[in-house]
Amino acid sequence: MELLIKTENPLTVEEMITLLNLKATPKEVYEHLEHIAKSVKRTYKNERVLIMIPPTCRSCGYVFKDLEKPRKPSKCPRCKSERISPPAFKIESSGRA
Repeated sequence: MELLIKTENPLTVEEMITLLNLKATPKEVYEHLEHIAKSVKRTYKNERVLIMIPPTCRSCGYVFKDLEKPRKPSKCPRCKSERISPPAFKIESSGRA
Protein backbone atom coordinates (compact mmCIF):
# COMPACT_ATOMS: atom_id res chain seq x y z
CA MET A 1 0.00 0.00 0.00
CA GLU A 2 2.83 2.35 0.90
CA LEU A 3 4.25 2.22 -2.63
CA LEU A 4 0.91 3.27 -4.13
CA ILE A 5 0.63 6.17 -1.67
CA LYS A 6 4.15 7.52 -2.21
CA THR A 7 4.34 7.23 -5.98
CA GLU A 8 3.74 10.35 -8.06
CA ASN A 9 2.59 8.48 -11.15
CA PRO A 10 0.14 5.57 -11.18
CA LEU A 11 1.86 2.18 -11.44
CA THR A 12 0.99 -0.85 -13.55
CA VAL A 13 0.95 -4.32 -12.03
CA GLU A 14 4.19 -5.19 -13.85
CA GLU A 15 5.88 -2.09 -12.39
CA MET A 16 4.69 -3.05 -8.88
CA ILE A 17 6.05 -6.59 -9.31
CA THR A 18 9.42 -5.22 -10.42
CA LEU A 19 9.71 -2.45 -7.81
CA LEU A 20 8.70 -4.73 -4.93
CA ASN A 21 10.63 -7.74 -6.30
CA LEU A 22 7.51 -9.90 -5.99
CA LYS A 23 7.27 -13.55 -6.99
CA ALA A 24 3.51 -13.18 -7.57
CA THR A 25 1.84 -13.41 -10.97
CA PRO A 26 0.01 -10.39 -12.41
CA LYS A 27 -3.30 -12.23 -11.82
CA GLU A 28 -2.48 -12.57 -8.11
CA VAL A 29 -1.55 -8.90 -7.84
CA TYR A 30 -4.83 -7.85 -9.50
CA GLU A 31 -6.68 -9.95 -6.90
CA HIS A 32 -4.71 -8.29 -4.08
CA LEU A 33 -5.58 -4.85 -5.48
CA GLU A 34 -9.27 -5.57 -4.90
CA HIS A 35 -8.52 -6.19 -1.22
CA ILE A 36 -6.21 -3.18 -1.02
CA ALA A 37 -9.03 -0.94 -2.28
CA LYS A 38 -11.25 -2.09 0.60
CA SER A 39 -8.43 -1.79 3.15
CA VAL A 40 -7.57 1.74 2.04
CA LYS A 41 -11.17 2.91 2.49
CA ARG A 42 -11.39 1.32 5.92
CA THR A 43 -7.91 2.32 7.16
CA TYR A 44 -8.12 5.92 6.00
CA LYS A 45 -11.84 6.31 6.81
CA ASN A 46 -12.75 7.19 3.20
CA GLU A 47 -10.16 9.99 3.08
CA ARG A 48 -8.06 8.04 0.56
CA VAL A 49 -9.04 5.77 -2.31
CA LEU A 50 -7.32 3.43 -4.72
CA ILE A 51 -7.80 4.86 -8.19
CA MET A 52 -7.41 2.95 -11.43
CA ILE A 53 -6.42 4.54 -14.72
CA PRO A 54 -8.33 2.21 -17.07
CA PRO A 55 -6.62 0.16 -19.77
CA THR A 56 -6.67 1.61 -23.28
CA CYS A 57 -6.30 0.20 -26.77
CA ARG A 58 -3.10 1.56 -28.30
CA SER A 59 -4.49 1.04 -31.80
CA CYS A 60 -7.87 2.81 -31.71
CA GLY A 61 -7.90 4.57 -28.32
CA TYR A 62 -10.82 2.62 -26.84
CA VAL A 63 -10.96 3.06 -23.04
CA PHE A 64 -12.05 0.07 -20.93
CA LYS A 65 -13.94 2.12 -18.35
CA ASP A 66 -16.64 -0.43 -17.44
CA LEU A 67 -14.45 -3.18 -15.95
CA GLU A 68 -15.95 -4.90 -12.92
CA LYS A 69 -12.55 -6.08 -11.67
CA PRO A 70 -9.06 -4.68 -12.20
CA ARG A 71 -7.38 -6.58 -15.04
CA LYS A 72 -5.68 -6.14 -18.40
CA PRO A 73 -8.11 -7.11 -21.18
CA SER A 74 -6.70 -9.38 -23.86
CA LYS A 75 -8.40 -7.82 -26.89
CA CYS A 76 -10.11 -4.57 -27.86
CA PRO A 77 -13.85 -5.02 -28.45
CA ARG A 78 -13.84 -2.26 -31.06
CA CYS A 79 -10.86 -3.07 -33.32
CA LYS A 80 -9.83 -6.53 -32.00
CA SER A 81 -6.24 -5.36 -31.45
CA GLU A 82 -4.21 -6.99 -28.69
CA ARG A 83 -2.14 -3.82 -28.18
CA ILE A 84 -3.68 -2.89 -24.82
CA SER A 85 -1.98 -0.62 -22.30
CA PRO A 86 -2.50 -2.08 -18.81
CA PRO A 87 -4.40 -0.32 -16.04
CA ALA A 88 -2.36 1.75 -13.59
CA PHE A 89 -3.03 2.31 -9.89
CA LYS A 90 -2.40 4.94 -7.22
CA ILE A 91 -3.77 5.76 -3.79
CA GLU A 92 -4.97 9.37 -3.59
CA SER A 93 -6.93 11.64 -1.32
CA SER A 94 -10.66 11.23 -1.92
CA GLY A 95 -11.29 14.95 -1.57
CA ARG A 96 -13.63 14.41 1.39
CA ALA A 97 -11.25 15.72 4.05
